[in-house]
Amino acid sequence: MPTTVVFHRLAAREYRNSRDWYAARSDSVAERFRIAVDRAVACVEAEAEALPVLSGPYRWVRVRRFPYLLIFRRKSPEVIVIVAVAHTSRRPGYWRRRM
Repeated sequence: MPTTVVFHRLAAREYRNSRDWYAARSDSVAERFRIAVDRAVACVEAEAEALPVLSGPYRWVRVRRFPYLLIFRRKSPEVIVIVAVAHTSRRPGYWRRRM
């Protein structure tokens, strides 16, 4: 049965804000960021259970070449929710309120 990956509304906002920040500086870097996030999402979709546990049901994957992590949890056997697109140097653990 296929797995669907969805973004929590606040994680989607974090992604858009980060992409926009890169786009204001360089369209090509913004595109590389988008591709890197897409690859991280594909990794979550393909091998979620093999990725490192962060806390309780939460796991993470690094967005390659960018200082971001995708924090996610399995909501059901078919659905994984990305709860944060978290910058690695800002506010650790802020996303925990999204439980």
